[in-house]
Amino acid sequence: ASTDGSYIDQDVHRIWPTFSVTAIDRASGKFKTRDALSAPMGLGYEYLSPQAVDKVAGPAGTGLIGYRNSYDILEDAALAARQAKAKLTAQSVAPGKYDLVLEPNHLGLTIHESIGHALELDRVLGYESNFAGTSFATLEWKAKNIPYGSKQVNIMADKLQPGSLGAVGYDDEGVKCKEWTLIDQGKLVNYEKIRDQAHIVGQTESDGCCYADSWSSVQFQRMPNVSLRPGTAKLSADQLISQVDKGIYIAGRGSYSIDQQRYNFQFGGQVFYAIEKGKITGMLDDVAYQANTQEFW
Repeated sequence: ASTDGSYIDQDVHRIWPTFSVTAIDRASGKFKTRDALSAPMGLGYEYLSPQAVDKVAGPAGTGLIGYRNSYDILEDAALAARQAKAKLTAQSVAPGKYDLVLEPNHLGLTIHESIGHALELDRVLGYESNFAGTSFATLEWKAKNIPYGSKQVNIMADKLQPGSLGAVGYDDEGVKCKEWTLIDQGKLVNYEKIRDQAHIVGQTESDGCCYADSWSSVQFQRMPNVSLRPGTAKLSADQLISQVDKGIYIAGRGSYSIDQQRYNFQFGGQVFYAIEKGKITGMLDDVAYQANTQEFW
């Protein structure tokens, strides 16, 4: 409820089931882990009722399975045990430049950190500089039409996708949620904003990004769903890999770090596979990639 006349009752469910498997070589004391490949979702228990239609076979030679709107935690746990054991003998990656093929369960975090946070308008304006940091993608930077990434990159924001973590009908200022474009063909065209910020960028309405984590907290701007739009061609993982001469296939979220302007970063993952001349050739270990946001995108 608000003094503007809103009285909104929403029933929101969120779920993120996780686990971690550890394999130990007793002779050497070496150990490796593999965490769940689940996703945080705006769903309830039904997320853990796996449906065949939600499963996507991973690339040949990996045993990986992708999950859409439901998740088979027992199937993934069994695979995790096998992969954790395989990581004990996986070859360490050779430092160098590689093409990357990234599963959605990995890329989501990279998008979140290098685009989602960078385009929060309160951060851009310096309102969070004493705690969360600032952003390289300032209003002055945007005005110069400097590319955020390649022309292949189109990024949208929304709080509408059914089953998504950010999906709600209205934000905590009573604004009806919507979809909008943040990056169009590699160019930054918009930010994430709330009611008291829209006029600063010459706009007349909020994007519905206001959120409080409980009734006792003051609501403020928070990130919506931020997604990479699909390309024009529908390609399988194997088809993507077939076009890579020297690369790495990465699944799952791992350790990461990014600077307070959301520009220089490094990301790890859960499992890694070498790609040579268009084919998966074996598991790798000790993988992390470093880049800056513009170079990466």
